[in-house]
Amino acid sequence: MPERMKNTPAPARATVREWTGLAVIALPCMLYSMDLTVLNLAIPSISEDLKPTASQLLWIVDIYGFFVAGLLVTMGTLGDRIGRRRLLLIGAGAFGIASVLAAFSTSANMLIATRALLGVAGATLAPSTLSLIRNMFLDPGQRTVAIGVWISSYSAGAVIGPVLGGVLLQFFPWGSVFLIGVPVMVLLLVLGPLLLPEYRDPDAARLDLASVALSLGAVLPVIYGVKQIAEHGMHAMPVLSIVLGLVLGALFVRRQKRLADPMIDLRLFSLPAFSVSLGSYMLACFVMFGIFLYNAQYLQLVLGMSPLHAGLWSMPGAGAFIVGSMVVPALARRMRPAFVMGGGLAVAALGFGMLAVLPAQDGLAWMVSSAVISSLGLAPVFTLATDLVVGSAPPERAGVASAISETSSEFGGALGIAILGSIGAAIYRNTMADAVPMGLAGPAEVEAARSTLGGAVVLAGQLGGSAGAELLEAGREALLHGLRLTAGICAAVLLFVGGLVAVRLRGAGGAVAPETPGAAALPER
Repeated sequence: MPERMKNTPAPARATVREWTGLAVIALPCMLYSMDLTVLNLAIPSISEDLKPTASQLLWIVDIYGFFVAGLLVTMGTLGDRIGRRRLLLIGAGAFGIASVLAAFSTSANMLIATRALLGVAGATLAPSTLSLIRNMFLDPGQRTVAIGVWISSYSAGAVIGPVLGGVLLQFFPWGSVFLIGVPVMVLLLVLGPLLLPEYRDPDAARLDLASVALSLGAVLPVIYGVKQIAEHGMHAMPVLSIVLGLVLGALFVRRQKRLADPMIDLRLFSLPAFSVSLGSYMLACFVMFGIFLYNAQYLQLVLGMSPLHAGLWSMPGAGAFIVGSMVVPALARRMRPAFVMGGGLAVAALGFGMLAVLPAQDGLAWMVSSAVISSLGLAPVFTLATDLVVGSAPPERAGVASAISETSSEFGGALGIAILGSIGAAIYRNTMADAVPMGLAGPAEVEAARSTLGGAVVLAGQLGGSAGAELLEAGREALLHGLRLTAGICAAVLLFVGGLVAVRLRGAGGAVAPETPGAAALPER
C-alpha cells in the first residue's frame, strides 16, 4: 500500500447535528417537487380566473422550469464563491416572497413574472442542498445514505403534492397552492443558520459574468427549443433556438478552457466516475420523464379515471422509488457501484419491457406493477450516479458539480418528453389518419381527434352511438400502440446504458472524494 494512503486518516463521520441538518435540507427539495405537481392541478382554476391566452398559459407552466434549468450552473458556482448556506437562505427568502406574489397575482402577466422569480429562487435549492451534503457527510457510506434521503425527498414531494393540492383546491382559491411554500421556507430560514454549516471556496475568484451570460444563453434556448418541438412538432423557430444554444455552448466551453479560474472545471469530464455517471443519470431521466406522458393518458383517457384517482394510482411507483433509494446504501456496502447501477438498469428495463406488452383491457395492475419495478430499478441509478458525480469533485467545487448533475437531469427530462413524445405522436397520427373521416365533424374537431387521444375523446362524446364508440376504440388502440413501442425503446436504452455502466465503472469502488484514499485526482490543466 502506498505510504500516502497509509498515513491518510479516515474521513470524519457525521454526527447528530449533520443528520438533523439533512432533514432541514430535505424540506426545500420536497417543496421543489411539490411545486411542479400542484400547478398542473390549479391550471383550470387559473384559466377561469385570470383568462390567459394559450401562449400565456404555456408560459405560466414552463417559465419556472426554464429559469431553473438556465441558472443551475450559475447558482452552483455562486454558492462555491459566497457560501452554500448563504445562497440557500437567500434563495429560500426569495422563494417565499415570490410564492406570496404568485398566490395573489391579479393578471396572467403578473403570474408569469412571479413564476419567473420562483424559477430564479428555485435554481438555488438543488445545487446548494446537494453541495452541502457533499461537505457535511465526508464518509462515503454516510454520504450515500444522505443522498438517498435527498433523492427520496423529491419523490415524497411528488407523492404529497397532488393529494395536498387537490385538498387545497377543493376548499380554497388557486393561489393557496403557492402558499404551501411559505411556511416551509420560514422554517428553513429559522433552522438553517442553527443546523447547517457554511462552506465556500476560500480561493475562489470573482464570478466571470461573460461565462454566466454564455451558460444562460446556452441552456435556455436548447430547453425552450426541445419543449416547443415536444408540444408543437418540428418547426424552424425551435430548431434555430437549439442551434443558437449549441453555438453559445461551444463558446462557453472555449472560454472555460482559457480561464485561469473557470466557472466549470472541464477536467471533471475526463474522470469516468463523473462522465459515465452523469450520462447514465441523464438517460435515466430521459426514459422516466418520457414515459410519464403516456402513463397519465393511459390512466385517464384509456381507463377513464379522474385526475385524483390517476394521481393516487401513481403513488405506488413513487413509493417504490423512495424504498429503492433507502435500500441503495446497504447494497453499495456489499457491491461495487457498477454492479448496483447496472443491475438496477436491468431491473428498470424489465419494468419498461412489461409496458411494451401492456394489455388493452384491465391493464391497471400490469401498469402499476411495471411502475413499481422500474422505480425500484432506477432508484440506485439516481442515488449512486449523483453520489459519484458529486464525490468526484473537490469539496470546493461541490456546488458546480451538483449544478451540472441537476442540469443533466433537466436536459434528460426535456429530451425524453420531446423525442419519446414525438415518436408516440407520430404513431398516433399515422394510425388515426384513416380512422377519422372528414365528414364526421368540422375540420378543427377532426384534426384534434387525429392529433391526440384527448381530441378523439371529445369528438367521440359529440358523435355518440356506434360512431363515437368506434372512434374512441381506435384512439385508445393508437395510444396503446405508441405507448408499447416507446416503452420498448426505453427498455433497449436502459439495457445499453446498463452494459456501459458495468464496463466503464467496474473499477470504481465508491464515490470517494479526491482527498480521501483511493480517489482519482483531476488531471493537470
